[in-house]
Amino acid sequence: MLSIIVAINKNNGIGFHNELLYWLPNDLKRFKALTTGHTIIMGRKTFESLPKGALPNRRNIVLTSQNMEFPGTETFHSLAEALAACKEEEEVFIIGGASLYAEALKVADRLYITEVEDAEKPADVFFPNITPDEWQEKSRECHSTDEKHLYSYNLVNYERIKH
Repeated sequence: MLSIIVAINKNNGIGFHNELLYWLPNDLKRFKALTTGHTIIMGRKTFESLPKGALPNRRNIVLTSQNMEFPGTETFHSLAEALAACKEEEEVFIIGGASLYAEALKVADRLYITEVEDAEKPADVFFPNITPDEWQEKSRECHSTDEKHLYSYNLVNYERIKH
């Protein structure tokens, strides 16, 4: 199963200057809980934005067109190659960036979306639109602002509609 995990704002913004737009501890906990023990696939810029490099307790795959190696990761030149190397795995997660999300959205089975209730923060990287004829919302958890979360947010899970 191929899953996408991402935090987006009301404008589908996901990043600015190669950094996440929001710091939401519960979103980060959810990300860790869902992806630990699984394979995560990311683009080179996403890997380079990770503060400590490869994420622990996960198989880290980086996609790059260049002949580069990244500590603690496997590298592939295409999403198809990476997915072929993961075909025996129960669930594989796409964790960014924008061009990889756009490519993977066409073949993903599940979406784990954190919808941040904000439209003001500037973004230069965006997630594609989630079309209701392709995706069915399966669950939604709404959270208000609190001392650790400056924005209200929703944890939403979608599954692809099988036609």
